[in-house]
Amino acid sequence: MDARRTTPTPRGTPDLPLHRLQVPLPQLLPFAIGSFDAIGPLSRAGFPHRHSFHEIVHVTGGRGAHVLDLVHRTLAPPQLCVITPGQVHYWADAEELTGRVLLFNEDFLLGSPQDLAALRALATRPALALGGQADAIGALFTDMEHEYLARAPGYQGVLRASLHILIVRALRARVPADRPAVAGRSADLAAAFTRLIAMPGGVRYSVASAARQLGVSPGHLQTLVKQATGRTPGGLIRRQQTLEAKRLLACTDLTIRQVAKDAGFADPAYFCRFFRRETGMTPGEFRARVDGNHHDPRIMSIAVAPDGP
Repeated sequence: MDARRTTPTPRGTPDLPLHRLQVPLPQLLPFAIGSFDAIGPLSRAGFPHRHSFHEIVHVTGGRGAHVLDLVHRTLAPPQLCVITPGQVHYWADAEELTGRVLLFNEDFLLGSPQDLAALRALATRPALALGGQADAIGALFTDMEHEYLARAPGYQGVLRASLHILIVRALRARVPADRPAVAGRSADLAAAFTRLIAMPGGVRYSVASAARQLGVSPGHLQTLVKQATGRTPGGLIRRQQTLEAKRLLACTDLTIRQVAKDAGFADPAYFCRFFRRETGMTPGEFRARVDGNHHDPRIMSIAVAPDGP
């Protein structure tokens, strides 16, 4: 297959692996599509991990569950599973899993900020039932795989257009529908801000440092993000910090002090007060209640074919 997913070598204390997308030839796009078997064993990974790329999985068969940011959803094919960079997911007790896996970096959609925002909306749930869109979405995956493998002239444009159509059809299938999207500068800035703080390490941003990174003033960021989302940038950062802390408590063996640091807190005591205020329990109580699926750091996180990629 033309794609591999790798993770860094595990450090002293187990942390969440970060899978990356690689393509073997420079003329190829930051994009790959294929069956679970073609993409490789990591496409069925049963341990919690993150991606540096987007993944859309069209599940057509199998049993088990998809777990996305600690939320379990029993598989009921056909369905879509959308995972964005920084989210933590895995397949729980999956058997006979079939379908197609679509992988692409954010660079692939740089010209389509509305699609990036839509992907984040779709990734708020572990699985999406396709309803009346099932046949059309299945046909799209078939056509995209054919274009990717044939690489006829203009295939890059066809793939980008097909991905846009796939995202639109997935949004139509989502029930219940969210409130209509806000268009314009507010929506674009809010989407960029949300992506920034959702990436690994993004919870360390303050409102001021995020504004600098995005090239706007803190006041401008405050106004436009509140206009687009109904929440303040500070509120969104706190929500992301809480989610990141839950991920690390449930899916790693990091100490509370280490979790606090990785969730953006210099003071572990303040982190414990913050976590209790946001969740109603201490970090230790939360960890004790979660039936965690801790990954084994000895598992190799790179699949290399004997003859190379």
